[in-house]
Amino acid sequence: MKILLSFIFIVSVLFSAEVKELSWKRGESFLTFLNSQNIPQDLYFNLSKSDQELCSELTAGIKYQIMYDDEDKILQVLIPISEEMQIHITKDKNNYDVDFVPIAFTEITQTISIPIKWSPYQDILNNTSNKLLANEFIRAFKRSVNFRKMRVGDNIAIKFTQRIRDGKYFGNPVIHAAMVETRKRKYYIYMNEKDGRYYDHKGRSLTSFFMKVPLRYRRISDPFTYKRWHPIKKRYRAHLGIDYAAPTGRKIFASADGKIIHRSRKGGYGKTIMIRHKGNYKTLYAHMSRYRGGLRVGSWVKQGQHVGYVGSTGMSTGPHLHFGLYRNGRAINPNKIITITKEKLRGKAKKRFLASIKKLSKELSDTITQDIQPLNLQEFDRKTQLTKT
Repeated sequence: MKILLSFIFIVSVLFSAEVKELSWKRGESFLTFLNSQNIPQDLYFNLSKSDQELCSELTAGIKYQIMYDDEDKILQVLIPISEEMQIHITKDKNNYDVDFVPIAFTEITQTISIPIKWSPYQDILNNTSNKLLANEFIRAFKRSVNFRKMRVGDNIAIKFTQRIRDGKYFGNPVIHAAMVETRKRKYYIYMNEKDGRYYDHKGRSLTSFFMKVPLRYRRISDPFTYKRWHPIKKRYRAHLGIDYAAPTGRKIFASADGKIIHRSRKGGYGKTIMIRHKGNYKTLYAHMSRYRGGLRVGSWVKQGQHVGYVGSTGMSTGPHLHFGLYRNGRAINPNKIITITKEKLRGKAKKRFLASIKKLSKELSDTITQDIQPLNLQEFDRKTQLTKT
């Protein structure tokens, strides 16, 4: 793959190729995109059913790139479908080809301190231009700190990991630990790497949100994976959800309280319902045979409420429920959320956690003392992957 991209780069230089970055339009599907660019729709219909389904992961607002030749004809397209994978369209003479390839990125871990001038959210945004980090910081402390009582001269410190792509922050940050220092009192939150939840210094959970499995199923026919190399087909495969095999007509239930934001067909997913939940979570229920009557976009549902029936609509090889879970727009493994119900750590899990946070506490305090500033992203390569060697 690296050899291929290097070759493409050389060709693009020779022919003065131009790269444009655009935003995916609301309501646009992969098929309508192909049609608007005069690319044959067979490119989609010749894909496997699982890859056609994967094309339904395209969301409004994502940044994608198109490379044109000197005659303004498309040479390549890169469209992210997750933080891990992207659709790659290439042109060879008069024929187009499509593949799913990993997204190249640099992953960095930073520990930073920011003095409060306006508010934690605004000051994080002003110092890092990282809206997702600001959102996650506020969410992490929601149950433990009243930000309205903070004043000028207070401090915050954050240790987080995030990806950088094309010289910009890419994807959602993972906050390992953070501290708020207000009126000389310090408040800490820590991510427990075992379950992805936030806890305080005593091992008490600060993440109250949890979900339930949305139906009775026979087996998991296809698990969640960001990217998996298929040794026979020699290509990457992603499956951004869990497929629960179940008979046609079996009832599907809402995994948590929320508001219906989509109730119609969605590309390869067929008849689909999407529900928005608190904590910036969203669930997707696909391939339904039919919806439960009385529900529409805007309806509020409770956890365990009946929303539809198992089917095989869209690009499906048999009756099952494709269940997707997203946080801040990023697909995550539902099993990591559904199986979590504990309000506090106990026993060996608590001992391991308490031992791990001692070093983090000192690091955050030292960061404020030393006034460690956010990373300068100007140091990172801003070239598109379409022209990266």
